[in-house]
Amino acid sequence: MSRLTSTRAAVLREHGAPLVIEELPLPAEVEPGAAVVRVDCATLCATDVHLWSGEMSFPDMLPIVLGHETMGTVCAVGPGTRDALGRAVKVGDRIGWSESVCGHCYGCTVLRNPVACSERGYGFLLRSDRFPYATGGLAAHNYVTPGALKVVLPDDVEDTWAASAGCAVKTVLHAYDRAGGVRQGSSVVVQGAGALGIVATAVARASGAGTVITIGAPDARLELARAFGADVVIGLGGGAEARLATVMDATRGRGADLVLDLAGAPGVGAEAVGMAAFGGRFVVVGSTGPRPDELPLGTIMGKELNVLGSLNGDAGDLYHAIEFLRASQDRFPWDDLFGEPGGLGGASGALASMQRLEQVKAVVHPHR
Repeated sequence: MSRLTSTRAAVLREHGAPLVIEELPLPAEVEPGAAVVRVDCATLCATDVHLWSGEMSFPDMLPIVLGHETMGTVCAVGPGTRDALGRAVKVGDRIGWSESVCGHCYGCTVLRNPVACSERGYGFLLRSDRFPYATGGLAAHNYVTPGALKVVLPDDVEDTWAASAGCAVKTVLHAYDRAGGVRQGSSVVVQGAGALGIVATAVARASGAGTVITIGAPDARLELARAFGADVVIGLGGGAEARLATVMDATRGRGADLVLDLAGAPGVGAEAVGMAAFGGRFVVVGSTGPRPDELPLGTIMGKELNVLGSLNGDAGDLYHAIEFLRASQDRFPWDDLFGEPGGLGGASGALASMQRLEQVKAVVHPHR
């Protein structure tokens, strides 16, 4: 049984407008496989900013509770609830969770890929005026549905790190997996110096890349990228030709073995193709919608490039993200990614701050 019947949440009702603090229902009965979780920490993602502003939207999506990087403490649990490793989920456990999946659609059963689930539920895909209501991180409690794949968190992974594993870190690991990993001594270009780009920089360095190049802005983020393993950082002020020349110089004229687009800006794809080495790999991760973008197909053909898309990740990527953070906690300054925590009342301001590039990742503690 769940003793809670409702929870406070910051609800997006109009794109670009301040979030509205509301009470949302919680179920009196917790289904088998489900849990009610006190949200201890939510970290905000660039996708949350795009959804809030309206730059990214879906039909019939409002009202919603933003926040899809979330962790918390279980306060009620349904019968038979287990995590992705088969461990029983108990009241008092700290857990993170991935998208909910149905388990019976073509994507789940034939493709055997949870990311392809046709009924995938995820923070910004579930309206707050319909069951299960409170699924986004900007709420005091979440109802974590039976289909949401859960992971009991180890004690030595901080709340902010665990929350960010739910999208930023697992998305990057999934992209590297799609690319076949990093070959020892290879050259990697990371386009974008936001949270995804900085995490991708760290993964490239930890995976044995010989040269790691991070491109982005502002300068403070490029300095952060250096702390996370970038050998070369490139700002946006010099133009595309200057960026290409710097990459070619850093790779002895060959170009990069692996280029990851984690920026999603216009023209990034064409730049990536130009920077890639013959036989190189280009992974598109940062796009935020179906905006047309020109690619030089003749160059892709002539260089025999491998071009891949990478959407998000699943519970396996979440587990590996948590383990990567554990293994690298003494190697990279993960705490430097996060801003000062605020409460639900400050969530609108946190989104606006991220939009102005003042924070890499804003942090919300809903019970402040």
